Amino acid sequence: MEIRRSGRLLAVMKQVESSVWFQGFIIGIIIVAALTVGAKTYSLPYGVELSINYLDNFITVFFLVELSLRFIACDDKRRFLKDPWNLFDSIIVIGSLVPISDTDMILVARLLRVFRVLRLVSVIPDLRYLINALLKAIPKMGYIALLMFIIFYLFAAVGSIFFSGVNETLWGDIAISMLTLFRVATFEDWTDVMYETMEVYPMSWIFYIIFIFLTAFVFLNMMVGVVLDVMTRETAQEEHENQENHHKELVHQIAELQAQVARLSDKIDASHTPSQNKKE
Repeated sequence: MEIRRSGRLLAVMKQVESSVWFQGFIIGIIIVAALTVGAKTYSLPYGVELSINYLDNFITVFFLVELSLRFIACDDKRRFLKDPWNLFDSIIVIGSLVPISDTDMILVARLLRVFRVLRLVSVIPDLRYLINALLKAIPKMGYIALLMFIIFYLFAAVGSIFFSGVNETLWGDIAISMLTLFRVATFEDWTDVMYETMEVYPMSWIFYIIFIFLTAFVFLNMMVGVVLDVMTRETAQEEHENQENHHKELVHQIAELQAQVARLSDKIDASHTPSQNKKE
């Protein structure tokens, strides 16, 4: 009886943990937690601040209960923390239990409370999908960033050689020149920089046009293309996995139906056998 009750309780926990209303309630609590973090940055009356502290404590306890529920509902508890999202949630929740006042870790505790807003990513599947795709695109994006650094370095060297006499503040050395080129790449008053050098070198606009074309158009589109390619492959892989899971479910249901039919046929045969024996 106890085993049956525990099994029913576990089934109820799984049903509650995976229900839409519970997930929506968690999202609402995370949003409220984000609002409390923002409210604490203002100078509030004592009563309001005390209420926010009580609300923050309630949110912390709720997150602990929710994480415990997820752990209990997990089929393979040994692999629970091997999931990066579960590990992230565990660090945030356990870190939030650290008292904020009168501790040397006060800044860490406050930061962990701020990072509770990031739990929206772990709760909402679409956000997890975007973050996973972005993380998988980072290696290819790193090569593009390396190529961008080489371009920045070359153009900064050229700019420092030719334009240092025009404006020492913007082109004095290669490090300052790279900062100036970053300003140009982000279109932050870059025309002022260009017109200043054009007064001495009228054809220097070619330098800026080529640099902007490479950085703002080519490399940026390459970054976007890499992310889209990874997301496309992730979507195709997810659809393939969903089809496989659906096929497995169908096979399992067919096997169960066949087993039920076999049991019914056995019962029918067993019911006919005594009647035939009586006739004989």
